[in-house]
Amino acid sequence: MNKTSIKEELKELRQKIQHHNYLYHVLDTPEITDFDYDQMFQRLLELESQHPELITNDSPSQRVGGETLSSFTKVSHRLPMLSLQNTYSADELVQFHERLLNFLKGQGHFTYFCEPKFDGLAVELVYEDGVLIKALTRGDGVTGEDILSNIKTISSIPLTLSWNQKLPLPRILEVRGEVLMFKKDFARLNESIQLEGKNTFANPRNASAGSLRQLDPKVAASRPLRFFAYAPGIIDGLKLHSQMEFFQLIRDLKIPNAFDFPLGKDTSNTTDISDFDLYQVCKTPEDVVRYYRQMESLRSQLPFEIDGVVIKVNEFSIQDILGQVARSPRWATAGKFKPEQAETIIERIDVQVGRTGVFTPVAVMKPVRVGGVQITSATLHNQDEIDRKDIRQGDTVIIHRAGDVIPEVVKVVIEKRPIVSQPYKIPTTCPSCGHEGVQNEGEVAIRCINPLCPSVFKESLKHFVSRKAMNIDKLGSKIIDRFVDEKLIQSYSDIYLLKAGDILKLDRFGDKSVENLLQSIETSKNVDFDRFIYSLGIRFVGEQTAKTLAHSFSNLDQLLKAELDTLVSLEDIGPKVAQSIVSQFQDKIFVKEIKKLLSVGITLRYQEKTKTIHPAFENKSFVITGTLAVSRNEAAVFIESLGGKITSTVSKKTSYVVVGENPGSKAEKATELGLAILSWEDVLALAQ
Repeated sequence: MNKTSIKEELKELRQKIQHHNYLYHVLDTPEITDFDYDQMFQRLLELESQHPELITNDSPSQRVGGETLSSFTKVSHRLPMLSLQNTYSADELVQFHERLLNFLKGQGHFTYFCEPKFDGLAVELVYEDGVLIKALTRGDGVTGEDILSNIKTISSIPLTLSWNQKLPLPRILEVRGEVLMFKKDFARLNESIQLEGKNTFANPRNASAGSLRQLDPKVAASRPLRFFAYAPGIIDGLKLHSQMEFFQLIRDLKIPNAFDFPLGKDTSNTTDISDFDLYQVCKTPEDVVRYYRQMESLRSQLPFEIDGVVIKVNEFSIQDILGQVARSPRWATAGKFKPEQAETIIERIDVQVGRTGVFTPVAVMKPVRVGGVQITSATLHNQDEIDRKDIRQGDTVIIHRAGDVIPEVVKVVIEKRPIVSQPYKIPTTCPSCGHEGVQNEGEVAIRCINPLCPSVFKESLKHFVSRKAMNIDKLGSKIIDRFVDEKLIQSYSDIYLLKAGDILKLDRFGDKSVENLLQSIETSKNVDFDRFIYSLGIRFVGEQTAKTLAHSFSNLDQLLKAELDTLVSLEDIGPKVAQSIVSQFQDKIFVKEIKKLLSVGITLRYQEKTKTIHPAFENKSFVITGTLAVSRNEAAVFIESLGGKITSTVSKKTSYVVVGENPGSKAEKATELGLAILSWEDVLALAQ
C-alpha cells in the first residue's frame, strides 16, 4: 500500500470507529458485534504502529493511556458557568414564571425549555475550528481546571466535529454538559472495587467526580463515564436563536445528549417509559408544572440519577433581556425534588460473603418506603465505612436511595441512639462456614479463604451464569441456592450434567420450566473466549481484562501456560492482576474443572488472528522500556504479530531491548549485558 491509500484507510477507520462509538455509547443501538469492533480497532492500531508519523491527536487510539499529569492547569471560562437558583415545589415554579412576566413587562413572547437536572459533574468542552482543545470543570464558575486528558477517554465525545452543515463551522464552539455514571455501571464499579478490598464510592456523582480528578488518565479510562450536553457557552461564527436550536445542532454533530438516549431500554423496571420525552418545550406554567411532576414520578425509573429538573427560557433573545442576578441567570431555575430519604431503625447487622470471600456488612432495617420502594436492608460496605459514620445496631438512621434501588445509610440520628449502644465490629470468622477470615495488608476487606465455603461457591456460580459471562438466563439466584443446597450442583461443570428427572423431583418445578432451563444451559455451551475467561471469576479479571487476555492468546492452552512476564507486558495488566491469573492457573483443581467444562460440551469461539512470521522477529524476545511514539500495547501487538515475544525482565536471554524516552534501569542493564538496543524506528526498520 502506498502512503496515500494508507492515509485514506486510516481516515475511514477513524470515522467508522467514532460512528460506532456514538451508536453504542449515546444511542445504545450498536450495529456491529464487539468482535467486529475490536477487529476494526486492532486494524487501526496495526496501521498506526507501522506508520507512527500518521497518528493524529483525534485518533480513537489516543483516547486512553496518556502520561500521568503532575497537576491540572487552571483556565478561565470565556463565559462564566453560573449556578441556578432552586425551587422546591410546583407553587414556586409558578412564582418563577410570574417574576419573569413582571420583569419583562410585555417585551416579548417566550416558551420554556424543560430538561432533567443531572446529578453529576459539570464540564465545558471547548472546540476551536472543530477540534476539541480543552475540557474545563466548573470550578468557581469563573475559573476551572483543564481535564482534557481525562475527558478524551470518554469514547462518545467527538475529538473532531464532523461538520456537514450549510453554515460555516464556528471558530469557537463551547458545549456545557454533565459527566455522570449510569446506575447499573456504578453498581458494577463498586462491586469491582469491593473485590479489590478498597473503599467503595458513596454514589454515582462522587464516583464521576473522583474519576475526573485523577491525574492518571488511565484511571478515568477504566471507569464507565458518560457525558450529556445541556447548554452552550460561547459560540463564535454561528447564530443560534433558542435552546432547542442548540440541541438540534449538537445532535447533528453527534455530541452526546440525553435527547437521543432510548428510555426504557436499559432499565430494570416494569413500567414502559420509552414514549416519555425527557426534554419538552412548554408554553405555559401549567405545562411546566405537569412536566415537573411527571419527571418526579419517573425519577426512580431513569437509568441515571437526577435530583430535579431545569426550567429555562427557550429563546436566547429573551434570555439576554432577562440577564442575571448575582451569579445566577434570571431566565432559569432548578426545580429540585424532595430527597429520596427516610428515617428507620437498624434492627441488626448481618455479614454476607461474596464470591471472592469478602465479608460485607449489611444493615437489616425496619421496613420503610423510600421513593415508592420498600427498603429493608442496606450495605454498609466495610469496617472503615461503619467507623466513619459510627453505625451501630439499634441506631435510628437516615437512608437514601443511591444508585438504582441501592439504599445507603446517610447518617445516624445520634439523639435517638439507645443508651446501651456499643460500636459494631465485623466478626473475624466466616458466618457461612466458620473459617477464620483473613485481612491482606493494605486492604480494608476481610475475606474467607476456604474454597469449600458454601456462600463463596454460590456467589461464584451466580457470576458464572450471569449475562456477561455464560449467560444462562434461566438459572437464577434462587434456583442456584436451591440446587447447591440439594447437592445437584457442586461444581461449574455440574450445571451441564443436570438431568430433567433429578430437577422434577424438587417441588415447584414443572416439565415446561425444566425444559426451558435445560435449553438455556445447552445454548450457553457455545461461548466467546473472553466471556468464558470472565465467567471463571478470577480475582481482578473483569470484562475488559478478559477481552485483553482473549485477544492476546490464540487459545485456552496458551493462556493456561502464560508466564508472569508475558502477562505483565499486556496493556492494563499490572503485576497484581498477572500474579492473580498465574496463581489461579497453578491451582490443579481449578484447571481440572476448566478442562471438565470443555469435556461436557463447552465450545470456545476464538478471535481469528492473522500473524505474518518475520525472520528477524521469530523466536526473539523483546523488552520495551521508556516512552515510545506508540503505546506499549501497540508496540507489543506489532512485535508479536511478526513472531516476537514480549517479556518484562532484561536477562542474557533477551534478544532486543526497545528503548524510548526516560527508559530507566532496564536500558542500563541492557548496556551492562551488551544486549542489542533498538529505538522504535529501528524496530520498524527491522520489520521491512
